[in-house]
Amino acid sequence: MKALLVIDMINDFLDPKGALFCGAEVRQIIPPLQEKLKEFREKKLPVIYLCDQHDPEDQEFAAFVPHAIKGTWGAEVIPELTPQEGEDIVPKTRFSGFFRTPLEEILRKKGVTTVCLTGVCTSICVMDTAADAFFRDFKIEVFKDCVGDFDPEMHEFALKRMARIYQAKIL
Repeated sequence: MKALLVIDMINDFLDPKGALFCGAEVRQIIPPLQEKLKEFREKKLPVIYLCDQHDPEDQEFAAFVPHAIKGTWGAEVIPELTPQEGEDIVPKTRFSGFFRTPLEEILRKKGVTTVCLTGVCTSICVMDTAADAFFRDFKIEVFKDCVGDFDPEMHEFALKRMARIYQAKIL
């Protein structure tokens, strides 16, 4: 069974007023992602949101400006992709959606064998989630028109790395 993972599609990354806005070009992934959500929901396949949520003193802020603070507007999923009732929302504090989260347990309980990755940033949270999915023996699909990055070169590198190293199907 497949599950759609929606990674970090939150206000701080996708809204121009966000703390770490990824850029206007990245917003182009929203319409195709809306279509994927519709497709998975119609097929009654799991949809899981992975959302950056940090404490105000998180050590990640040594590398990035403070963002996605728990309980703030910046950590909320953008309105265009609002989760529906029954869909899992998994808070995360590191790049990978698997690190110190219940994601693997949720996937196993649902009988998921393939994770379909969408969201931002391709070269950070998407790629690191793909790596951990691979290490846990999940098959990986990446919907190329549903992932984005503030750095186009790193975006392309990440897609190639996920395909070559983690056997991800880039669709």
